[in-house]
Amino acid sequence: MSDNVYEGLFILNSELYSRSPDEVSGQMAAFIEKTGGEVLLSRLWDERRLAYPIKGYRRGTYWLTYFKLAPTKVRELTRQFQITDSILRFMFLKLDPRIVDTVVEHAKDGPVKPQIPEVELNPEVNVEVEVDLEEGDESVVPEVV
Repeated sequence: MSDNVYEGLFILNSELYSRSPDEVSGQMAAFIEKTGGEVLLSRLWDERRLAYPIKGYRRGTYWLTYFKLAPTKVRELTRQFQITDSILRFMFLKLDPRIVDTVVEHAKDGPVKPQIPEVELNPEVNVEVEVDLEEGDESVVPEVV
């Protein structure tokens, strides 16, 4: 039976990752290779606030991995990741063999950051605000920046 190519996305414990990034990120590759797989790409994706707490953590480090593995070994690898403390969540997707090379090559570049155009501020512009206040109504004074 031939090996399939999988995309693995992991949410790592940010506290453990910040203390020893090489050790935590190396665990995934070590487990894949120990199970008989081959790592094609393994890289940091992003670190961000989680939408909801996972195991009491509010921040997570996202790690992206592409690997080849025999389909019969996926369950064994899944179990190993479930009992690893540094991994909060993970997900595997089986890739279509026709797009593997393109997807892996694209993932090497990383996520595309949106470019925000620079805006030049004109310091000569004055802003004046007039507010009619009734007596005792000072709480509605707008703040001008």
